[in-house]
Amino acid sequence: MLLPNGHPRSRLLKEFVSLGPYIRESQCKGNHYFFDCLTVCVSSKPSPEKREFWGWWMDIEADEQGFTYRTQIGLYDKAGDWQVKTIKDADVQKEIDENLKEFLLKLERYLTSIKLTFRPMVSAEAKDKSPA
Repeated sequence: MLLPNGHPRSRLLKEFVSLGPYIRESQCKGNHYFFDCLTVCVSSKPSPEKREFWGWWMDIEADEQGFTYRTQIGLYDKAGDWQVKTIKDADVQKEIDENLKEFLLKLERYLTSIKLTFRPMVSAEAKDKSPA
């Protein structure tokens, strides 16, 4: 399968994996890719398989020009699911923000190097509010 600018999907996946331990290949389908990062452990008391983490996740989707992305911040729960949650600890929030920013820069540098764009997704709500 070829993606924007004639890039093979398999090559992009390989490059995404090399950017760090962030891509979840099992959740990548077609032109859609899923990244996440378990940034800060909530508590080390539970056994490793039952621990929860604060962190971020990102969906990116290929289109004609390159990729659009959407990020979320929250809790990775015991069941292995992401939930949008407010983080009350400023230090934890700062660590997540810095980690996400660093990864976005890395991903953008790679995509730009192969002449693909990388831009935020425009939500349906934002489209509805934009002037016609």
